[in-house]
Amino acid sequence: MNSAELSAHPLSQVARVLTWGALALLGYGALGWLAAQPWFALRAIEVKTPVAHVTEAQIRLVAERQVTGTFFTVDLERVQGSLEKLPWVREARVERRWPDTLLVSLVEHVPFARWNDDALVNHRGDVFVAAVAARLPRLSGPEDSSAEVVAAYKRHQLALAPLGMTIRELRLSPRRAWRLRLDNGMQLALGREQTDARLARFVALYPRVFGAQTAIVDVAAAPPAAPAVPLTVDLRYSDGFAVRTAGGASPFKPSET
Repeated sequence: MNSAELSAHPLSQVARVLTWGALALLGYGALGWLAAQPWFALRAIEVKTPVAHVTEAQIRLVAERQVTGTFFTVDLERVQGSLEKLPWVREARVERRWPDTLLVSLVEHVPFARWNDDALVNHRGDVFVAAVAARLPRLSGPEDSSAEVVAAYKRHQLALAPLGMTIRELRLSPRRAWRLRLDNGMQLALGREQTDARLARFVALYPRVFGAQTAIVDVAAAPPAAPAVPLTVDLRYSDGFAVRTAGGASPFKPSET
């Protein structure tokens, strides 16, 4: 083999590589062109899961604004993200079904309580904005405290179960002090420290301290001729609690602990 043949050999390899590369690019371009053809246009969106709050009109609006391209070129993540921005949607999943359909699976929020002034919160503490007519407990707290407040509500409601009382409102102040209002109108100041222990002490002593006075105010009943005054109970004591009427001095002091 002479020197001319030796120098031509690597050149032929380069030529083959360039040829195959060009063919691959041509094939890729042809596939892209084919995938974009109207033969593969999307014609339907099907919701696989039952929904209670998300409407057909909302899904149609997402389809009109966000579903672009064909069966092969549609951006599934973009469609999914748009669906998850709908008020009641907690999670969405989108997949293709040959030849012209998008399948949508939705997980809706289940409202657990009202949150602050204009939102709702689910049992995991996720905050979302939607309209609901149901009567729900009212929770409030600083930004990013929703999960903590939901967990506290569950604990405190379980602790109050032996008394047959239900929490209607639970608040966490910016200074991290807890207050709650029960369905019978009673208000409890738990403060910032040892809140679980303080509430447990209240539950244990309540039957002995109040006895027959358990039904102080029933806010669900028709109002009496003279407005009844609910009790306010301050639990921020090391060995007991103080009871005062709403007309007396407030137990909620600025230096809550």
